[in-house]
Amino acid sequence: MDSMKCPACGTSMPANAKFCIECGTKIGGAPTAPEAAPEAAPEAAPEAAPEAAPEAAPEAAPEAAAAGERHMRGGDKLWIGMGKEPVYLIPKMLNRHGLVAGATGTGKTSTTKVLAEAFSDMGIPVFMADIKGDVSGLCKAGEPGTYVDQRVKEMRIADFRFEPYPVRIFDVYGRKGIPVRTTISDMGPLLLARILGLNDTQSGILQIVFKIADDRGLLLIDLKDLRAMLKYVGDNAKELTTEYGNITPQSVGAIQRGLLTLESGGGDVFFGEPALQLADWLAMDEKGRGYINVLDCVTLFQNPLLYTTFLLWMLSSLYEMMPEVGDLNKPKMIFFFDEAHLLFNNAPKALLQIIEQVVRLIRSKGVGIYFITQSPSDVPDTVLSQLGNKVQHALRAYTPKDQKAVKATAASFRPNPDFSSEKVLGELSTGEALLSVLDEKGAPQMVQRGFILPPKSFIGPAEPQQISELVKKSLLYSKYGQAIDRESAYEVLQERQKQADALKQTTALQKKQTAPVKKTGTSLADKALSSAVTGAGREVGRTLVRGLLGGLKK
Repeated sequence: MDSMKCPACGTSMPANAKFCIECGTKIGGAPTAPEAAPEAAPEAAPEAAPEAAPEAAPEAAPEAAAAGERHMRGGDKLWIGMGKEPVYLIPKMLNRHGLVAGATGTGKTSTTKVLAEAFSDMGIPVFMADIKGDVSGLCKAGEPGTYVDQRVKEMRIADFRFEPYPVRIFDVYGRKGIPVRTTISDMGPLLLARILGLNDTQSGILQIVFKIADDRGLLLIDLKDLRAMLKYVGDNAKELTTEYGNITPQSVGAIQRGLLTLESGGGDVFFGEPALQLADWLAMDEKGRGYINVLDCVTLFQNPLLYTTFLLWMLSSLYEMMPEVGDLNKPKMIFFFDEAHLLFNNAPKALLQIIEQVVRLIRSKGVGIYFITQSPSDVPDTVLSQLGNKVQHALRAYTPKDQKAVKATAASFRPNPDFSSEKVLGELSTGEALLSVLDEKGAPQMVQRGFILPPKSFIGPAEPQQISELVKKSLLYSKYGQAIDRESAYEVLQERQKQADALKQTTALQKKQTAPVKKTGTSLADKALSSAVTGAGREVGRTLVRGLLGGLKK
């Protein structure tokens, strides 16, 4: 059989080979390669190949770069891993969503950082949650002397260089990042009921409270607004029941207790103004790289329900905010949802249906969602079936349930005749994965076994001082750093209550001076309060409309 030699490392291979079996350099399309082989010392080539490879790599880099096979970034593809052949993500398929899965310690965080760097280089803004505190290293250039050096040499990456990325760090507590706030009205009754742990009856009462506030144009900005609204509804339950349904004092009391628990856990800092405008995420730096928006969740993650609900609110807000754009050459944003299993654990069926709908429809709005979890079985099948690009790290099968999950995971890949996916899943080393990505037509490619490219940013957390300086220098810090407290439901109801109390005192004095009058219906004071609140609603001058998860549409 005719043979040829790799122009980069000198390895012998069949004449019809498209890629070097040793270093992965593209061979096909180079008609002069067979003739050039004799110039590379035919007899000495086999022995010299291992030593010559490192020295030849720099000279071969221009040829490889021109072919688009050895550059980390460039062209119309994103190189993310290396098996027998390079594995690429197609930019226009990034909004088909994705999954990064694997057991603890298999390399999911590094993979996520590599993907975030790749998306940023393409000018795609990214959102990430930093649960362990080590994602902040994206703002700092990597350092030599780690496994990265060896990986770069093995993969023969021509243009690798350590560099920092444009990062903005947020924190719902405002301690380690730009404060993240939202209003009670923006959060909506569905997600708030989930945070408070309400049952169906109590959730229904909360829906009524929001409806009454919306009808009267009363904005619920922080917890004191909601408490004031609950008190108003409870005090006027008899009059409101005929219009909105039965309102029981027990349910109102249960919601008030939930608010006290949330506030005692620091939840009062989450709600307020200025509220985060997610459009601020859609930005690029002076080099055209998309900003990587990191939410510090080290403290927030101690309350898993609160963590997942806030991320779900962000995702639903993106869905409501973004216009329909159809299929673009690249998405407008990528949203990473870490520890995704917490989102689906014990979630009511109605919420799961809404999540599925958001995942299915947000694609046409130019947003890609990438779930990060330990096992694909953590994600419901209705959502998992919509995730097109998958990076599957090693799975551990210690129990029959684990073995069943491994088998199901392997069956979800397009088979590769070179190996058994089920067997390989238990053999993968750290940083190695099974890679299943979509081609340009949206069809799954054959699964590949390979190593993920190394990150160019720092491995580990950035120093606290560097994070603090990064936060204070951000333009968004001047926008969100200082909380404000404008007039809202609490102030309106307080003022109207004062007027009602004054009216009651006046009425009492009049009763002492005049004959008794038979009481009919609602008192004048209560009517005055109700009328005043209704009037305040008319002053707002707009209709409040809510989206899929109950949040306000902007």
